[in-house]
Amino acid sequence: MKLPTIGMIGSHSAEEIAASAKTHGFETVVVCQRGRERLYKHYNKHLYDNLIVLNDFADTIHDDVQQQLQDLDCVWIPNRSFSVYVGYDAIEEKFDIPLYGNRWILRVEERGLPKDQYWLLDQSGIRIPKSFTPSQIDRLVIVKVQQKDKPLERAFFYAVSPEDYEEKSNKMIDEGLISEIDLKHATIEEFILAPRFNANFQAYSMSEHFGYLDLVGFDDRIQTNLSGLLNLPARDQLKISPEITNEEVGHKGITMRESKKPLVYEAAEKLLEGVKEHFPPQMIGLFALQGALTPESQFIVFDLSPRVPGSPCVGPTSPEMRRLSIKFQCDIHSPLDLCMLDIRKAVSEQRLSDATT
Repeated sequence: MKLPTIGMIGSHSAEEIAASAKTHGFETVVVCQRGRERLYKHYNKHLYDNLIVLNDFADTIHDDVQQQLQDLDCVWIPNRSFSVYVGYDAIEEKFDIPLYGNRWILRVEERGLPKDQYWLLDQSGIRIPKSFTPSQIDRLVIVKVQQKDKPLERAFFYAVSPEDYEEKSNKMIDEGLISEIDLKHATIEEFILAPRFNANFQAYSMSEHFGYLDLVGFDDRIQTNLSGLLNLPARDQLKISPEITNEEVGHKGITMRESKKPLVYEAAEKLLEGVKEHFPPQMIGLFALQGALTPESQFIVFDLSPRVPGSPCVGPTSPEMRRLSIKFQCDIHSPLDLCMLDIRKAVSEQRLSDATT
């Protein structure tokens, strides 16, 4: 059985993708941006059989680059950096490499589009936070606005009234953290005062063999400068007044009480039905639902990641890995291992087109 080469952008989750690919017998190719390739070319060269260095990640769609990928018989694993740096139009219309997953679902991650993630979650019957305009704010809300000049990051802030919103947003504009244009496209939603859980799942293309869905584990985000501020005692937090940013710099593994897990399974199953209806053919591969678990036992979802979550802590910290090792009768060390098993099965049955778009 001749296996394809697993390809990826050299950012976000490339180490985890490559480690699983190599473990399961695939060769690998990583596309790097010049000046950022040392992590892959030097420190992790054992993970990559082929390395392509470009001046810009967006050049991935150039004909000569795609020809190199085609010559390697590449199957591509999309991550967040791929979506942001290459762009949805290019991915959907110009990227001719088979992509493990549903390339048309990647776009919903962006808020503010006619059919964005909130639209899909709502259409799927999943509880989401209530949305507001600035003049409607009558409770604690979180404002999710793009950071200025940082396409991967958002500069969240909190407000309790229209006046509070105006004061804080104007200050952040003056300090250069956000722009007026981005503020107009910001999402304003009720802040759910409850613990957060990123629930990570795998949806299989070879569902008749593996089942349609597996929970692979939970994590939470480490963010700067929010996480640093929360490490201070409350009396010291009150002595300073930094603007809060939510730039994701890491993850930490967490667990959920067993009796509450059915809530996240139910949300994931609803999402899969919604994807089938609105973004056919189906969800394929890893995805994550970030939400809050309320005292009333509601799992309220406020973020959908329809691709590799980029949370390498899930593998070594999740009890689900042990249970999945029993299911597959082999060691499952990373959620990406499930992607590789799915691809291998598709190749063995000459059905790779069912696992890729």
